Amino acid sequence: MALKVSKLDAWRSLLERVFGMEPREREGAIDYRIDSYHHRLTLTADSTDSVEAIGWEVGSMAKLAALVQSLQNQGVVVVKEGPDLCAQRKVKELYSFTCPMIGNRQEIYYGPLVSNTPFAPSRGISGYKTGNLGLGHVVYWVKDLAASVKFYQDIMGFSISDYIAWDDNDAVFMHCNVRHHTLALMKDGPNTPAGELMHLMVEATDYNDVGYGYDIVRDMGIPVMIEPGKHSNDHMQSFYLQTPSGFWLEYGYGGREIGPDWEIRNYDAPMLWGHRFVGG
Repeated sequence: MALKVSKLDAWRSLLERVFGMEPREREGAIDYRIDSYHHRLTLTADSTDSVEAIGWEVGSMAKLAALVQSLQNQGVVVVKEGPDLCAQRKVKELYSFTCPMIGNRQEIYYGPLVSNTPFAPSRGISGYKTGNLGLGHVVYWVKDLAASVKFYQDIMGFSISDYIAWDDNDAVFMHCNVRHHTLALMKDGPNTPAGELMHLMVEATDYNDVGYGYDIVRDMGIPVMIEPGKHSNDHMQSFYLQTPSGFWLEYGYGGREIGPDWEIRNYDAPMLWGHRFVGG
């Protein structure tokens, strides 16, 4: 995931002091490492705040070519990126397109660079649940929920994990590996414009990492948006904070994985306990 940020110093403090991510600086940007991959997250200093790109890893060159063809068959303009961007992203091959449902830039790639040195966290943490599960999950608001779900099912190869409908919210959770969901889509509303990122989630391998992180967040005065709690569908134990760019970041532990006996369910609330909105 690549972000353009207007408050780079605040972001650095958040990612390094709270999440223990390892910075790898280069000209004009900072790549952040959380596992064996060269990096999973990139920050670029800018005058505004936006998601520069969401990246999806594909398991082989043949599957990458097939996905490109599927997108093109739907009339989506797909661009094969050159060696300069591949070198920045640290991948062998890279294509980009504008998602017709969300409206953001997405990148599909093969061959991420794996570092030969251990991950060196910037604070004492156990690490992150990544590997074949990827960075974590993202949640977006969309204008047409049904059409968006169909696009990610039929073209991008995602499958539905479950549904949650509560108050005026309607969300569909989708997986592309055994992580309960890598993508969730929510119907937009008056204060939730389509195409905007609601939150990004990263998952620790030890619940104490999340607890210590919560204490650090409170001590630093970083806004907590949702208090610690446990989700009804994926059983993630987590809390949410507001990033310097406005969208939320969920720090979680213990998410369920999708197995062969998985049953799709429809929940009437997003939490089993806790997860109360700060301020009401």
